[in-house]
Amino acid sequence: MNILITGCNGQLGNEMQLLEQQHAGHTYFNTDVQELDITSKSAVERYVIDNAIDGIVNCAAYTAVDKAEENQQLCALLNTAAPGYLAAAIEQRGGWMIQISTDYVFDGTNHVPYVETDPVCPNSTYGRTKLAGEQEAQRACRHTMIIRTAWLYSTFGNNFVKTMIRLGKERQELGVIFDQIGTPTYARDLAVAIFTAIEKGVRPGIYHFSNEGVISWYDFTKAIHRLAAITTCHVRPLHTAEYPTPAARPHYSVLDKTKIKQTYNIDIPYWEESLAECIAKL
Repeated sequence: MNILITGCNGQLGNEMQLLEQQHAGHTYFNTDVQELDITSKSAVERYVIDNAIDGIVNCAAYTAVDKAEENQQLCALLNTAAPGYLAAAIEQRGGWMIQISTDYVFDGTNHVPYVETDPVCPNSTYGRTKLAGEQEAQRACRHTMIIRTAWLYSTFGNNFVKTMIRLGKERQELGVIFDQIGTPTYARDLAVAIFTAIEKGVRPGIYHFSNEGVISWYDFTKAIHRLAAITTCHVRPLHTAEYPTPAARPHYSVLDKTKIKQTYNIDIPYWEESLAECIAKL
């Protein structure tokens, strides 16, 4: 197959590129904004037709959650319009699409892990535009697989793990929120799951993916510092109210992964095992 990967310079896009070598039976077109402007409907159509694309993995997104509140138009272009353009273009070729989405489509008021059929209720611009992107992709392409993920990190780009390591080395004390609960996702593990779906056949619908386990940002930071051998920084637990942000965050965003595990017969690693692997690489 000819497979288009968008957002190839991001965390997930970079991990996808590393794994492509293990799935050499396909031809990959790795693009970012320099190679393909996915906010241009005509550019997307031309690219998909000219390169005879059979499937698309859309890793591109506007992910600056707080800045999104100020840049709503750009956020909507990247997170809502672009997935629709990609989906419409691949539908014309009878192909499939994998759209990466987020736990932010939920408001975080659950007390049990979210399943794919739970009511959505985003309370931020980022969440609203990502939800609309899911809907646009599914409307435009019958063979769309949505994968919602959460708390993404990797050895690439800027992310929470790298920031906590840097701050842990720079500061003697650090305050981190303890009353927001979720599960980290190592981008490499997500990339492995995506390739499993491609190899076994992309099945339309909504799926959830993160690593296994449940943790707060505070506990996550403590584990990052322990694994990175940072001993000189005291980490304090903070209430969300003590650290106001422009965009609201879900207090509880644990995702139930039963559907993707059963559909593709995959084992998902425990969050701390994956974190240790990532920090060892860093």
